[in-house]
Amino acid sequence: MSMDRNVEVAYVLKVFPRFSQTFVLSEILAHEEAGLPLNIFSMRLSDDTRFHEALAHVQSPVTHILKPNGKAYDFVDELRATHEVMPATMDVVARNPWVAAGDMQQAMMLARTVRERGIRHLHAHFGTIATTVSRLAAAMAGITYSFTAHAKDIFHESVRPEDFSSKLEDAAAIVTVSDYNLGYLSARHPSIAGRLVHVNNGLDLEQFPYSDPSDRQPLVLGVGRFVEKKGFTYLIEACAEIRKRLPGARCEIIGVGVLEDALRAQIDRLGLGDSVILPGPQPQGEVRAKLRQASVLAAPCVLAADGDRDGLPTVLLEAMAMGTPVVSTDVTGIPEVLEDGVTGLAVPQRDPSALTAACLRLLEDAELRKNLSVNARQLIEDRFDIRQNSRELRDLFSRILRDASS
Repeated sequence: MSMDRNVEVAYVLKVFPRFSQTFVLSEILAHEEAGLPLNIFSMRLSDDTRFHEALAHVQSPVTHILKPNGKAYDFVDELRATHEVMPATMDVVARNPWVAAGDMQQAMMLARTVRERGIRHLHAHFGTIATTVSRLAAAMAGITYSFTAHAKDIFHESVRPEDFSSKLEDAAAIVTVSDYNLGYLSARHPSIAGRLVHVNNGLDLEQFPYSDPSDRQPLVLGVGRFVEKKGFTYLIEACAEIRKRLPGARCEIIGVGVLEDALRAQIDRLGLGDSVILPGPQPQGEVRAKLRQASVLAAPCVLAADGDRDGLPTVLLEAMAMGTPVVSTDVTGIPEVLEDGVTGLAVPQRDPSALTAACLRLLEDAELRKNLSVNARQLIEDRFDIRQNSRELRDLFSRILRDASS
């Protein structure tokens, strides 16, 4: 369905644009293509030095609601100004004593902007700062909000149960990206079951055309942030054995992160400097080019020591769309797309030997690569088309707004 063009919906994000969150950019572009009027609010300035080419196509206005300097008199002035036009403000502040003053002040700034622009619904990505500010601003302005919960914002040890529960309880709807998340949240928060919705992160399939992987170079590709949950240390360990068995094989791991020095040291220690390359972060066009070349996309995801884990890595979906066979693990939502021997190859977490064997199977067996890739592409077409999935979100926003006005 198409929404009334007079209905204003805003997306609230911690940082926009963010290089690692291609799914948010795809979702916004799909909404714009369908004619949904959007405002985009960013709580922080981006410190990324690279941006995806598709960012140039975003037409929605982006407004930064930046964290204030923390002076007490500024907070009081903000509170007074917001309360004058939205009398619920003082009550919202009183009912949320655990919220940091800077977050509360951002919420007041957002609430006034929302009121000035006639925005009636806020949607945040990740149940962290963006949802904190959206929840408070919505309560002040007397409008609705929803948010998409992904993975770190659900499972990480830093998640405060009381704070997260308040966001779940007050939201008009909670979107999440896998059946695993759906079951986890509904089991722990039964009161929200009727407002919990599974909507997959989607892809613009025109940007990820399928190609037959039968004739690919012996390249194993990894893509993601250099953090524990991505499991890249196990991929590097596997590469040492892969090189012994298949000397012409190479591996590239695209990304950046806190473990970069440790990964480079591991590559040096194993003597893999000529076959395992860390080229740094790359724009989406370069990632796609590498996906078209690779025989394997390895995503050896693990449950990190701090509880962090992937929900369903976007690059896994991109590889499956483009015909690049995937090897991955059983973390959260991954088994919902990765059926071993059908749409990819599954290996246990933290098992370099199994990862080695799976990668070698794909590097050496062109027919297996093709069979898996055809099945994987069909799954992506059936369940991960951004136009269909963004339509589900627009339908959800429309229902929320209709219910709020009835």
